[in-house]
Amino acid sequence: MMICTRMAVKAGLDGDSFFNLGIVGIVLSVIGARLYFVIFSWDMYKDNLLDILNIRKGGLAIYGGILTAILVIAVYCKRKKTSAWLMGDIVSIGLILGQILGRWGNFFNREVFGGYTDGLFAMQLPLEAVRSSDVTEELLEHLVTVDGIQYIQVHPTFLYESLWNLVVLILMLILYKRKKFHGQVFLLYLGGYGLGRFWIEGIRTDQLLIPGTAIPVSQVIAAFMVVAAAVIYLILRQKNTERIR
Repeated sequence: MMICTRMAVKAGLDGDSFFNLGIVGIVLSVIGARLYFVIFSWDMYKDNLLDILNIRKGGLAIYGGILTAILVIAVYCKRKKTSAWLMGDIVSIGLILGQILGRWGNFFNREVFGGYTDGLFAMQLPLEAVRSSDVTEELLEHLVTVDGIQYIQVHPTFLYESLWNLVVLILMLILYKRKKFHGQVFLLYLGGYGLGRFWIEGIRTDQLLIPGTAIPVSQVIAAFMVVAAAVIYLILRQKNTERIR
């Protein structure tokens, strides 16, 4: 928020209003992240609706937060008659920085890992320290025992996503100073993050599935983001209605 507010002031926007928008956006995005998780994990909550309010047990999905943030920005900019594309360029830089740091929370929580691997980045986790629902048959077949403790050996998907997002952030910062029209940086975020998430989501063991299917909903959204970002980019480049002054 500090970085985004500073960038907003340099872009001619009101810093205080931007900071207030950030606070409101974060609160609503947490709610959106929770609703997204609940919708696609309904069997966990349908018999005890009060559990929906108990986020201490986990259950926040980043895509729900991102989609809510985009909606908040769109509504705010329409009311304030501010360029939503410019706002998106700025906010997306802070957002992906937060995602880079936030993914390390998954490391400390021993969650959001991938399937079995014996590759260079393989990570071992104590079997008793992870949720049983996240442990696949393949992981159980390759248990490693050290000093009497059983470990699963997994893809550190939190690390993959954090490093991928770092590369995307660097590209976004380079583009921000060279962009030809508002929205370019935001679209790079959507497409770049979506591309990485599409691959990473495919190897995670805690996927949220589209009801009645074996299709990960976040993988579908990631693919949609990539395609949408490419199409919108071509449209904006052709129109170029918001040239940098």
